[in-house]
Amino acid sequence: MKIGIVVYSQTEHTYSVAQKLQKRLQEKGNEVELERVVMKGEVHPGSKDMEFEIVPDVEKYDALVFGSPVQAFSLARPMKAYLEQIQSLQGKKISLFVTKGVRFNWTGGNQAISKMKEISQSKGGSIVGTDIIIWNKNRDEKIDALLARFSAIF
Repeated sequence: MKIGIVVYSQTEHTYSVAQKLQKRLQEKGNEVELERVVMKGEVHPGSKDMEFEIVPDVEKYDALVFGSPVQAFSLARPMKAYLEQIQSLQGKKISLFVTKGVRFNWTGGNQAISKMKEISQSKGGSIVGTDIIIWNKNRDEKIDALLARFSAIF
């Protein structure tokens, strides 16, 4: 299976999870590419003027994993803008994950996953897995659980 892992990451936390997932999925015999959504210049909270520097093309993949940080209690604006500009995810299996720093449920993880899910499904994608990684002392256990769950899906 050809799998694309597409992430937006500012602090490299989200990217580091994606790298581990890429390795695990490759060990299972999948062809896996890790791509980044990259913005031109700095993206400030509340900024409406965003320009992409790198826009990964999802057409070539059978399945996708989208990863993003939670920012301002919601999905990071660059990932939201990226997902919205995708023309179609028809027939693609999709897993989603977010990383966040605050452990409380009301701090945006569920909202971010819901937004990613809503956009992906509106483009015809089939959501097969989701996860939230809280960047605290237990993060390695949570990352291991994500790797096990997502590698069982693909």
